[in-house]
Amino acid sequence: MRTLTGTMAVLGLTLALCGCGRGPAAGTAAWHDDHALPADTLTLPTAEFGTHGGRFVFGTTAGPRTFNVLMASEQSSSDIDQRLFAGLADFDNETQQNYPVLAKSWETSPDGLTWTWHLRRGARFSDGHPITSADVLFMFQLVYDGMLHPSLQDLLMAGGKPFEVSAPDSYTVVTKLAAPHAVVVAAIGALRIMPKHILEPIYRRGGFAAAYGVGTAPESLVTSGPFVLKQYVPGEKVVLGRNPWWIGVDARGQRLPYLDELVYTIVPDQNTAAIKFQAGELDAIDNVKPEDYHTYVEGAGRGGYTLHDLGPSLTASFMWFNLNRTKDAKPGHPAGEPVVGPVEYRWFSNRAFRRAVSKAIDRDALIRGPFYGQGFKNWSAPTLGSRQWGALGVTGYDYDPAGAKALLDSLGWKDTNGDGIREDDRGQSLRFTIKTNADNATRIQMLALIKDDLARAGIACTPVPVDFNTLTTNMRQDLQYDAILAGLGSAVPPDPAMYANFVTSHGGTHYWNVKQDHPATPAEAELDRLYREVAGTSDMTRRLPAWKRIVELINDECFVIWLPTQKIMLPVRNRFGNVHPTAVPHRVLWNIDRVFVKPSTARS
Repeated sequence: MRTLTGTMAVLGLTLALCGCGRGPAAGTAAWHDDHALPADTLTLPTAEFGTHGGRFVFGTTAGPRTFNVLMASEQSSSDIDQRLFAGLADFDNETQQNYPVLAKSWETSPDGLTWTWHLRRGARFSDGHPITSADVLFMFQLVYDGMLHPSLQDLLMAGGKPFEVSAPDSYTVVTKLAAPHAVVVAAIGALRIMPKHILEPIYRRGGFAAAYGVGTAPESLVTSGPFVLKQYVPGEKVVLGRNPWWIGVDARGQRLPYLDELVYTIVPDQNTAAIKFQAGELDAIDNVKPEDYHTYVEGAGRGGYTLHDLGPSLTASFMWFNLNRTKDAKPGHPAGEPVVGPVEYRWFSNRAFRRAVSKAIDRDALIRGPFYGQGFKNWSAPTLGSRQWGALGVTGYDYDPAGAKALLDSLGWKDTNGDGIREDDRGQSLRFTIKTNADNATRIQMLALIKDDLARAGIACTPVPVDFNTLTTNMRQDLQYDAILAGLGSAVPPDPAMYANFVTSHGGTHYWNVKQDHPATPAEAELDRLYREVAGTSDMTRRLPAWKRIVELINDECFVIWLPTQKIMLPVRNRFGNVHPTAVPHRVLWNIDRVFVKPSTARS
């Protein structure tokens, strides 16, 4: 049997605390660990040994919609929730390897179908209650609930079937798979553990989907990760504090996190974030406009920060059309009918129309304009930022204005009244709206150019910026949109098998038809089949060709219309130790439990 133990090698440790020896920032009492360490601690590697105290203030342009990590479907929530809750395993952004967390080790049978997980003895939730196999079984019960149907459900399937999960004792969990799964450790690690003793009664009453909402009192939100919720002020800030029972320690046995507080300051847009950072109110931001890069480069020395160049973003940008159909009959709207009007649905569901839109968009102009030259053409997710999966030599329908017009002409959609806007073959003008999030200046600028590009092809589109939470509601719940320009954050790890909810129709979560529960077209049925091949083996000679075909098929159908991806540069103050930004999300905060305020730079 293959076995992975829970002690991570601690490489390159250096004692860098040779400054003036000051402790926590003034006004902060020295922290005292009131709880004995568990029998099975999680020793985490650190380039520097830290001291306890201080805070890290991170700027974000969107607040959370929920603190329920299982039900979170947008990055603004999951970025926070994944600091609050831990899984059996996690992904190290630097080593690009999975490592044990709440599990101290695991082993798998020779056929790869049975996985046995050994939990850490002494691990506890933030209220001191033991974390046992009962909590893990409870989470699998939740993730497979057909009514809840969290997006993670699709990932935790093998051969089209849920895992069989059992617990021979309080510290052992056995998962049996119907077929091999390429990223089973990452998939199970993505299932963060929430407290059964708190949430099971709520689940039985049918209230789990709304549990741990943003109105939850901080003292009532019991967590399993390195942090707890201390305060949430809507539209202003989220404050996380240290979980006093967390199992993580450094190589000297000091309990982590080092920081007293992790603060998410919520700002309305990228411009405000930049102003606050330059004013010293933020320690890091992860949403910088390309046009501001030169300003950060010039100001790094006097501003006391480093601008980290992470290369191409792993977040893919694209637009798509609303192809959703209703699942339930409503008055005046029979089941199975398009959510958008029948006129618009005729356009959006026409592959030639989608291809024409893709050909009408000048991506080089987008890179020169909104990206200020700091962008790259991209035709897949994972993006070309993934050396293994993003550079497969696949392209889509790039800028070809003559070709766009020819496609529309072939449909009989021409400007018959001379107003510059084409009419379809039934006399309806080609007009629709495209929504995006108002806090992202780059996307708004992109839409302005896309509007002009489409106008030259005879298509009228109206950009509609909305707040991020409204956009998420439109995308996932009420489906009130024609088209959306948004993005897909990278899975962790950035492996195609982690993109089930984007590629497959099984779970009904891919962007263009989120209410889907079966393939609506032959192309989508083929995507389902190919995904099973990608996720069902570790043989790269089979996985790579299957994934390449998925990318080709999505591009051929133009289910999404790919747009350039940004070169990522982000600033972080120099007064912190163990800061190691990476291109893999969360780029700054992935190891925040080990970040510390350098004593010689603590604020007075």
